[in-house]
Amino acid sequence: MSFTASARQVAGGLRHEVDVNGRHVIVTDEPRALGGTDVGPAPHELMPAMIASCVSTTLAMYASRHGWELGELQVDVTYEPASSPSSVELAIHLPPGLTEAQAARLRRVAAACPVRRALEGEFAFREALSSDPPAAAAAA
Repeated sequence: MSFTASARQVAGGLRHEVDVNGRHVIVTDEPRALGGTDVGPAPHELMPAMIASCVSTTLAMYASRHGWELGELQVDVTYEPASSPSSVELAIHLPPGLTEAQAARLRRVAAACPVRRALEGEFAFREALSSDPPAAAAAA
């Protein structure tokens, strides 16, 4: 299964509307200090959001399948892109009352989040530049 995203610049500025799989739109922008209008997160700010939501969702799905109550599960992520290599710190807040075995299992489940696995792996980028209008604009 592949996923798609298409970013379209809005009004000539740094704001972009990102269509995700043809079902959702995310707005990104840059802070005012960088010339944006700060109406959405900057693209690099989506990295910790992507990791936090993936880990949290993966844990919630696993716990639900096993009948474990996680209450208000929270995953905090700090992303340091300027370090070499870039670093990610996760803080997973589990509810009290879980057994040591349950907590250990959830730690392993968190490490199996698909986004984390992708980031720990290798990527192959294939890039193409084109002066042709996008298919949607050409069809209009």
